[in-house]
Amino acid sequence: MSPAPGGRQESEVSSPPVRTVTGYSVPGQGSSTLISVVTVAGLFALWWVATHFGWIRDLFLPTPERIVTSFADAWKGDIQGGRPLFEHFGASLMRVFAAFLLACVTAIPAGIAMGVSRIARGIFDPPIEFYRPLPPLAYLPLIVIWFGIEETAKVILIYLACFAPLAMAARAGVKSVMIEQINAAYSMGASQWQVIWHVVIPAAMPEIFTGMRIAIGFGWTTLVAAEMVAATVGLGQMVLNASNFLRTDVVIMGIVVIGAVAYLFDLLMRYVERLVVPWKGKV
Repeated sequence: MSPAPGGRQESEVSSPPVRTVTGYSVPGQGSSTLISVVTVAGLFALWWVATHFGWIRDLFLPTPERIVTSFADAWKGDIQGGRPLFEHFGASLMRVFAAFLLACVTAIPAGIAMGVSRIARGIFDPPIEFYRPLPPLAYLPLIVIWFGIEETAKVILIYLACFAPLAMAARAGVKSVMIEQINAAYSMGASQWQVIWHVVIPAAMPEIFTGMRIAIGFGWTTLVAAEMVAATVGLGQMVLNASNFLRTDVVIMGIVVIGAVAYLFDLLMRYVERLVVPWKGKV
């Protein structure tokens, strides 16, 4: 290699300078807690201003103080129906979580089976895809005809709302498994069941947890429709009963309670997800 002018080699002359690049990160990375707190505080401030300065009539949006008062009255049972809030809360919690647990026990295996077996896919896919877009109120009369007006009908209605998204998420999780992982397991002598148990199911867990979070949301959404069926106690029934008497404060209080419980359970699901699938988003 001929030396370059000045005694330096050509490689030294042509090598580009090393640059340090900063300011780049994964899209969406970072904590959003402060933004969420500011957003919630801003919404509450807007609510307080709008109600105290008369921008919105009290019939349509009561003041935050009235909501707190309604919560205290409901806790003591001083509302329509005379039942305390914890009885409504307990009944609704039992219905939603009984249906959700039943959906987890049945929908997750069904979704995994659809992902690994064409026979199971051919059996489960048509009925799930048929009823999945239907709103629960569409098949509510049929459930009442079949199962009556007791607790069974309410739990089944919520169960059907939870089943479809959970089964579809489990199926999508199975389909997301990389073929290299499966081939690597087979090359080491694993059987089909060992591949499903040790490779497919762990790799599908992130999608399954996402489906569980979506399913419990559908469960709480369907709660009001389920408690329209001759219910005498429950958060949905409390809200419906209050709406008949134009008790907007009780309606909003019930909505806040349902939303708060659903949000707390979603936080619990996120925590469990971090423990069970700590590799999510890192591979």
